[in-house]
Amino acid sequence: MKQLVCFAAIIFGLLSTTPTLAENGIDDYSFQLRSYRESAVSAPFFKNSYGYAFFPTVGKGGVGIGGAYGKGQVYRDGKVTGTASLFKVTIGFQLGGQAFSELIFFQDKRAYDEFINGAFELDATASAVAITAGAQASAGTGGASAGVSVGPQSGEQLGGNYVNGTAVFIHTKGGLMYEAAIGWQKFKFRPLNR
Repeated sequence: MKQLVCFAAIIFGLLSTTPTLAENGIDDYSFQLRSYRESAVSAPFFKNSYGYAFFPTVGKGGVGIGGAYGKGQVYRDGKVTGTASLFKVTIGFQLGGQAFSELIFFQDKRAYDEFINGAFELDATASAVAITAGAQASAGTGGASAGVSVGPQSGEQLGGNYVNGTAVFIHTKGGLMYEAAIGWQKFKFRPLNR
């Protein structure tokens, strides 16, 4: 019971920094997207993707069983088409809490449609490129490391490509999480009422 209360407190604390949706359902996330737009790894995706989903703050925590939750917006042609929720469940050795942002690019209409129609899910085999100040490394959505994505001297891109029509990037905001767990992410899309 104590673990459950601790887990709930961590998630609540991390999500309290999540911006609330404006009355019209659209928030300006341009400031939060800046680190992705300025990264040599993720910036090109803004020009060549069909659309993207952005979650400015995802709170994650766990003690044995873990979870994560975040709210965001979905874009096509640079315009918001709806809002989305991200749910993540993990099982395995894990302890702590963490906050991060997540950006998912859709390579084409098929990938975008899968996301907005509820057929999109990231499992333990999916990987994300971590965008950090000064270094980028690849991290699995289930918590496992998957290698280096950018050469330290040359700036040459070694990772960050589309896989099954999507490219996923994360930016850690804070917290500490020890994790050797598997999990999956599920998403729920809500179109804007216009």
